[in-house]
Amino acid sequence: MLEDIVKKILQARVYEAALETPISPAPFLSRRLDNQILIKREDLQPVYSFKIRGAYNKLAQLSQAQRDKGVIAASAGNHAQGLAMAAKQLGVRAVIVMPRITPDIKVQAVRARGARVVLRGDAFSEAQTHALELIEEYGYTYIPPFDDIDVVAGQGTVGMEILRQHTGRLDAIFVPVGGGGLIAGVAAYVKYLRPEIKVIGVEAEDSACLKAALEAGERVTLDQVGVFAEGVAVAQIGEAPFAIMRDLVDGVITVNTDEMCAAVKDTFEDTRAVAETSGALALAGLKKYVQQTGAEGETLLCINSGANTNFDRLQHIAERTELGEQREAILAVTIPERPGSFKKFCKTVGKRMVTEFNYRYADHENAHIFVGVQVKPGGEDRIEVIRKLREAGYPVEDLTDNELAKLHIRHLGGGRPQQHFDEEVYRFEFPERPGALMNFLTHLPANWNISLFHYRNHGAAYGRVLVGMQVPNGDRFHVEEHFEEIGYRFWKETDNAAYRLFMA
Repeated sequence: MLEDIVKKILQARVYEAALETPISPAPFLSRRLDNQILIKREDLQPVYSFKIRGAYNKLAQLSQAQRDKGVIAASAGNHAQGLAMAAKQLGVRAVIVMPRITPDIKVQAVRARGARVVLRGDAFSEAQTHALELIEEYGYTYIPPFDDIDVVAGQGTVGMEILRQHTGRLDAIFVPVGGGGLIAGVAAYVKYLRPEIKVIGVEAEDSACLKAALEAGERVTLDQVGVFAEGVAVAQIGEAPFAIMRDLVDGVITVNTDEMCAAVKDTFEDTRAVAETSGALALAGLKKYVQQTGAEGETLLCINSGANTNFDRLQHIAERTELGEQREAILAVTIPERPGSFKKFCKTVGKRMVTEFNYRYADHENAHIFVGVQVKPGGEDRIEVIRKLREAGYPVEDLTDNELAKLHIRHLGGGRPQQHFDEEVYRFEFPERPGALMNFLTHLPANWNISLFHYRNHGAAYGRVLVGMQVPNGDRFHVEEHFEEIGYRFWKETDNAAYRLFMA
């Protein structure tokens, strides 16, 4: 089977539309990590991602009768743009069904490349269902984003170019994983010609469908999928990709939001390219690999899979970068409510920059401060700061990995209610579209009172929302049943230390 896949990769018709992208050295990162770091630049494709390869190759294999009927896909991102451009170049009518929450920049990009856009539903599954309905009605040919052998072959040309362009030592290739089309193609070609090179998949922690499948020995469907890295937000690894690469990959690394944001910055500093979060995913995994294995003197290559990011997301990415580099510790510290306390606290911290300090009077004895402290990468320095503070008698909560603290608490004023009352606090992801809030409110019982609400736009398809509610005792055990009816992702935060210290 492997030989057949490699033949398909060699015969793939991608260069009628796609470019052979270069491999860029990363000198700053190489010095910092004590390894030679290389970046394969798929962000330089005409549609700013590798997806043009698989989409064009699939279209090129269709019969004339299939082309005459037109093609269709459900997509909120890079596959949509790749298919739109491929169809235009081959003179094929294309229909792209996109969720209504798709950022306008992506909708306009697809339309600019000649495809007809149909907006339907608030989630990919709804767009997919409508695409299948249109196929039944009009006979369109469906072009899948990853679960197809011709798509895999088109993406596999990335691996072919890597081995042709870099003929020297290469220890490992790090590949971003969503549905698996790219890593299946790269792994097949690389392992056939140079089996000694490691091929390592990198997934977002909250959409690690390949990791789950490898652990289970079969494809599984994730209950929930994170949306921060939209390009890899897939609940189940593709059937065809998994069959190809399940025995070829050498491992899977998962990374979090902060690590992806730090990798966006690293990519920019070495190449001046602004990668999307899923585009920087492989580099984040490469860095984690070096940290975990202690690798030195190796040649490591990662694939920058795309650069289709919204400009207004950059502020949020920049905010999270220092945390991703482990250069900032976010701490909740209790200090005495008296003159000179802040000065004494700073003296204990030592010659480290205080990057953030949030405080609001709570009572006459103690103050809870939300503080950011600059630390050295690696985590040991953060542990040392916390140790010194505790030895000095300060109660400390480490909030560096606390999503509630990073998304909401640090941006709130620290206000507290004048009198005690019970409230339930939940964190939500609302679809970024008109009517999302009203839909939420109309599903809540009339006798529930909203006691806290915080929302920030991050330029993504989903908004992060923090909600506090006063819920009658009789409803306490049924709160989440109402949320499940709404269909938005949610997390209970009532017992979160960040909320308890600064907002309760």
